[in-house]
Amino acid sequence: MIARVCIAVALAVILGVPFVLSLSAEGGSDIPDDAPRLIVVTPHVQQIQEEFAHAFDRWHRQQFDSPAGIDYRTPGGTTEIRRQLEAQYNAALKSGRYELDASDPDNPRVVLPDATVEFDLFFGGGSYDHTQVANGIPFEVPADRSPTGEPLPLRVSMAQPAGFEQWQLDEWYADNVIGPQTLYHPEQLWLGTALSSFGIVYNTDLYDNKLGLPHPTGFEDLTRPELFGWVALADPRQSGSITTTFDSILGNHGWDDGWHILRAMSGNTRYFTSSSTKPPTDVSQGDAAAGLAIDFYGRGQAQTAGRGRVGYVDPAGAVYIDADPVTLLNGAPNPDLARRFMEFCLTEEAQALWQFPALDTPEGESNPLSPVTGNRMGPEHYELRRMPVRREMYEKHWDRLMDKVNPFEIASDVQNPGWRTGVQVMMGCFAIDSADECRDAWEAILEAEADPDFPADVAARMRAMFFEWPVTPVDENGAFTTGDPVREIPWTEADYADVRNSWRPSGAQSRAEIYYTQWFRRQYADIRAMHRTEAILQTEGAGS
Repeated sequence: MIARVCIAVALAVILGVPFVLSLSAEGGSDIPDDAPRLIVVTPHVQQIQEEFAHAFDRWHRQQFDSPAGIDYRTPGGTTEIRRQLEAQYNAALKSGRYELDASDPDNPRVVLPDATVEFDLFFGGGSYDHTQVANGIPFEVPADRSPTGEPLPLRVSMAQPAGFEQWQLDEWYADNVIGPQTLYHPEQLWLGTALSSFGIVYNTDLYDNKLGLPHPTGFEDLTRPELFGWVALADPRQSGSITTTFDSILGNHGWDDGWHILRAMSGNTRYFTSSSTKPPTDVSQGDAAAGLAIDFYGRGQAQTAGRGRVGYVDPAGAVYIDADPVTLLNGAPNPDLARRFMEFCLTEEAQALWQFPALDTPEGESNPLSPVTGNRMGPEHYELRRMPVRREMYEKHWDRLMDKVNPFEIASDVQNPGWRTGVQVMMGCFAIDSADECRDAWEAILEAEADPDFPADVAARMRAMFFEWPVTPVDENGAFTTGDPVREIPWTEADYADVRNSWRPSGAQSRAEIYYTQWFRRQYADIRAMHRTEAILQTEGAGS
């Protein structure tokens, strides 16, 4: 037992290092050493961190007559944060830092005391990852702590309910819906604080002058042959937001057309990056012509670039709007202060931080006053260009919003289909781990189709091969196998669940990814070979 605890503690220390090393500058102004502090893990950029820290401290002083500070930890993107939280909770549970409430024999639950984990809040990112945090992790209570004397499998949420009254939620969120999405978790395991859309950022100079193309209006526009080598994308295995975008494309365009868009778009890529913030920056600098971006990254780059050099568009009829939540972590050191921060995030004053002009600009000098604190509302220095989650901000302060976009009016009514795992696995195989081969094959197809002397039937076959899919061999239990399969499952919408389930056994997904990647590489090699063969035949024919 002692050895097991030591191992768990060591694991917690090792896994906690990224959080410690990524400690950002303390938020808040003139915070005394003995003032209460929140420890907040977040993917938010420094500008958001600073504006919310200063505003929360100011609000807390006025509401509770005391300062409050925030220490931010930024270990990576939303998905990376979730994974590291899972590791932290697993380590805490394995070391025995929990209590078991078996007062209801039919619903025993693990209780984490305050300060079980280091962090108070998970602030920012998409609703998917916050829902995964709410769903928690599996844990087996050992027999010596189980009321039955047998190991007890349970699931432990990494979130705890915020505990606000329904009248407060109704005041903040009204009917708790935008398109097909909710704005807060039904058990208050996360609350939306802002809204995000996902669209296209593009360099107008490159489109107008170098490429001579009309500005993009839909995701399919990024598949145009003129954009070969000019599209910047992020890796969905590293970015939860870009996974949401790709899943939304599939939902709005349907399985067949959606995958065609994703694959042709991948063929046009300049690169895949691990960070969703890199494509907008590179588009702004002219290193790429277009890319996918969260709305505030795209609009922020458009503002920074100036002179209309960068544009951002939410594709009409295909705009997925997602809540950007805050979660009160289970076993937080300071849950009462954390709830105050959550309440602050839904005040009119905090909502104004997302979209009002900065107070140190001429436009910000006329920002309205807070009805509660009397402060002039808006960010101090940084214009964040996010969409507030409270509907009344669009009704009451439309003239002060920097971006005249009402997300409640443009949201698509199509629910994301939930093919995220398929997006991450398959795009990793056909586009990212085989990126050079994919681009080479796509270039061969584009060259063939642009050559009037190239046989049209061969070019058509090359294109068809590019969009083909491997089958998934499974054993008698439905698990992926490299042995003798009892069934081969096609990659179709109807069979998606069976394919996804075949990856669930230990090690099956990794083996499947190797298998798929090899298959795609062979397919791409065959496409290039067909192109070379026809080119040789054309040369020999011309010579004779």
